[in-house]
Amino acid sequence: MAIVTTSKKACSVNPLKMSQPIGGSFAFMGLRGAMPLLHGSQGCTSFGLTLFVRHFKEAVPMQTTAMSEVATVLGGYENVEQAILNIYNRTKPEIIGINSTGVTETKGDDVEGFIRTIRQKHPQFEKFPLVYVSTPDFKDAFQDGWEKTVARMVEVLVDPVGAGAARYPARVNVLPGCHLTPGDLDELRTIIEDFGLKPSFLPDLAGSLDGHIPDEFTPTTIGGIGVDEVATMGQAAWTIAIGAQMKRAAEAMQQKAGVPFRLFERLCGLIPNDEFITFLSEISGRPVPAKYRRQRGQLADAMLDTHFHIGGRKLAIGAEPDLLFDLSSMLHEMGAEVAVAVTTTASPVLERVRTQEVLIGDLEDLEELAKVRDCDLLITHSHGRQAASRLKIPFYRAGFPMFDRLGAGHQLSIGYRGTRDLVFDLANLVIADREANHQPTPDTWRSTDSGLQVVPPQLH
Repeated sequence: MAIVTTSKKACSVNPLKMSQPIGGSFAFMGLRGAMPLLHGSQGCTSFGLTLFVRHFKEAVPMQTTAMSEVATVLGGYENVEQAILNIYNRTKPEIIGINSTGVTETKGDDVEGFIRTIRQKHPQFEKFPLVYVSTPDFKDAFQDGWEKTVARMVEVLVDPVGAGAARYPARVNVLPGCHLTPGDLDELRTIIEDFGLKPSFLPDLAGSLDGHIPDEFTPTTIGGIGVDEVATMGQAAWTIAIGAQMKRAAEAMQQKAGVPFRLFERLCGLIPNDEFITFLSEISGRPVPAKYRRQRGQLADAMLDTHFHIGGRKLAIGAEPDLLFDLSSMLHEMGAEVAVAVTTTASPVLERVRTQEVLIGDLEDLEELAKVRDCDLLITHSHGRQAASRLKIPFYRAGFPMFDRLGAGHQLSIGYRGTRDLVFDLANLVIADREANHQPTPDTWRSTDSGLQVVPPQLH
């Protein structure tokens, strides 16, 4: 059992944590025709928007209530009202998702009260979906904002279902954590549909941020799950929650619509995917398709091939709790030692990370830990690239943001195929580092007695 500690520094130096309202806005981007709205200053929104655009290399819709110093002191009702009216009239969204920020939470704006007043004053908003979530950025982290926002979507948008109401046996709800990429969601959709089931993802980033080019420009999100489909999620037979962060939303679904749920804390590795595939076979009543038996064999062979390079290696990982737990558990099963683990926020899974200590801190904390000097690999998002360079160890990018490489939205690390590709990528990094820095070549051989370099023969 890991000991969870918290950094006592007065400020973050090399950030690992992304803010809570950014995580909430990210969740709203998985809804079709959505416009995320941050209730705060323009800087709060522009910073988050820059992160999303650099990560996905796509146009990302986000708006702000543009709170000034005076508006913050006097109250933000007029800013919220004007922002909602402008968005509604100019972009024609299907839903407006509102997340608070630190500046308006410090003032204590009653945004739920603002929304009630706006609905009374403007009849067009009487039934229009306006979802508000309290996500101050002076506490918690990216994962917490996602968790709270998805749970609030369920509470507000899903229609209640009576105890005797009919359910659709083939329909399942999928509540994915923020650590899953659009590529991961596409893989999940394919797996679930291969068992004859019909999944509804909330949120569905694979529909909105998978990098496709739409036929026509739209100022809101260009895909994802529609509000009408979310309303009927209570008719599903099962809810599948992926990541400990999604337990709250799954419980909200069960409480409001009576849908039972199964929580999978991770889907990276052999055993977790065996459990996931077995569960799908049980609820669908279908045998496991031959393709997944073959993919399982491929993963087992990949683990056999790569454990010579990964086993015994010391790793440093900096990530959100669910991603940290996912990757570290798989690598521990491969024989690696997680020597350094740093995360962003508290979570029940942290005590079960296979390491001595998990530190809630930033990347400077990670770099200053004594054990990191002996590590063979660093895994974190793009802000860790300077630390990896100073430590002179291989660097694998995982998590958000990933702004200095292409294809972040398509990175795959779940399922048999995703785990297979991940262990190959990690092993190849270790091999390349060893070849570059640790193995002698004809140009580096020297006589131990004379110190003379042995020059390889010239070929003519």
